[in-house]
Amino acid sequence: MARSLSQMMLKRFAAYPLAPSSAIDVKENPVMIYMKGVPDLPRCGFSSLAVRVLKEYNAPISARNILEDPELKNAVKAFSHWPTFPQIFINGEFIGGSDIILNMHQSGELKEKLKSIVNNQGKEE
Repeated sequence: MARSLSQMMLKRFAAYPLAPSSAIDVKENPVMIYMKGVPDLPRCGFSSLAVRVLKEYNAPISARNILEDPELKNAVKAFSHWPTFPQIFINGEFIGGSDIILNMHQSGELKEKLKSIVNNQGKEE
């Protein structure tokens, strides 16, 4: 379901004026998080939790601070049909929020999802 939701979101982003930058964010960044604050200074507990979990894997994290751009916040929320932030995308796929990332971490599913990203990062350095 998350895969079809992310594909639907990318298609709908194309019709929104801010779409190009957001769609590029998701396509060009293996791990993209729309959050309150930035990874080094999260502005809410849920965003902080998501960043801490993602950092456990040493994956490169790209982020956009939705507090600085209300239009982006509304666009991402409307098109993902996800009411809360953070919103996390991995390899272009909408994953969900901090609760889902935490559950995936606990089950081992997140490690598998991030494996190719972490492995590719080591090869690029």
